[in-house]
Amino acid sequence: MTTTAPHSGEHTHGYITDKDKYLNRMKRIEGQARGIHKMIDDEKYCIDILTQISALTSALQVVAVGLLDDHLKHCVVDAARAGGAEGDAKIQEASDAIKRLVRS
Repeated sequence: MTTTAPHSGEHTHGYITDKDKYLNRMKRIEGQARGIHKMIDDEKYCIDILTQISALTSALQVVAVGLLDDHLKHCVVDAARAGGAEGDAKIQEASDAIKRLVRS
């Protein structure tokens, strides 16, 4: 939801209600990345490292899809309701983000 925060003049984003969930997930992802770094430094078996990279990639995709979902449900819906150029721009922005996610 793109609403104005009281007294700040700034807007909040759709993910704000799940901010702690996203931050906790990102902390786990950081830990996974450090673990992969250590595995490489310790010269662990290639397939084990690739397995951890796959898990890290999946974890990042979960965050990306969640943020995209929040963006669509809040920012894009609000802009589409407003209509006009703002609505068109938000829809295009979301389409471009989806294209980037599909390619990755």
